Amino acid sequence: MPLPFGRSTLARVIPFVLFMALLALRGSLPDDGSAGIDPRWVYAIGVLVVGGALWWFRRDYGELVAQLRPDAREAGLAVAVGLAVFCLWIVLDAPWMKLGDATAPFFPLDGAGRIDWPLVAVRWVGAALLVPVMEEMFWRSFLMRWIDSPQFESVVPQRIGLKAVVLSTFVFTLAHTMWLAAVVAGFAYAWLYVRTGKLWVPIIAHAVTNGVLGIWVVATGSWSFW
Repeated sequence: MPLPFGRSTLARVIPFVLFMALLALRGSLPDDGSAGIDPRWVYAIGVLVVGGALWWFRRDYGELVAQLRPDAREAGLAVAVGLAVFCLWIVLDAPWMKLGDATAPFFPLDGAGRIDWPLVAVRWVGAALLVPVMEEMFWRSFLMRWIDSPQFESVVPQRIGLKAVVLSTFVFTLAHTMWLAAVVAGFAYAWLYVRTGKLWVPIIAHAVTNGVLGIWVVATGSWSFW
């Protein structure tokens, strides 16, 4: 099945690829800053680069037009699912529920062990506001529909088949170390997209999960979840 590299595809793939490339770069840099940069600030670069890419392609995201914004009931469902995924995410962390260790852990502490609030702010903004849009564009809007048909824009979300949901969630899981939590999250966000037909709904759910997770991580010092 050939991959169509049209503008609609690139608009959904390029931001994701940029994010993953910068994540790999951050993981490859020494923690002591001997490479000339604190690797944690590479995340800030990623926020700017990926945010810029999303802005550049903004006219290609037809799923985000005003007519497809969720109503109050759909927004409430998104928030509820997002909170449920968060609650499960922080408990599905047993060793057998993980695929190794994170390649680019994020510990926003200074040399004295104090919280570096600018780093926290950058991380939270990226995770809660940028990542949900970027990832839902790639995993749900593009990949899940493309598995159904290379002409993915013609695929109505409510008619996406089970095969596409399962396969896209499987690949989504491979991008996360906490595989079982990722399975739950992937199926939850996919279900919201298929049920409502509106990409805004899983975006909101994803943002709630990541936003609340970030607050919980800072409040409890559970940095390994970042």
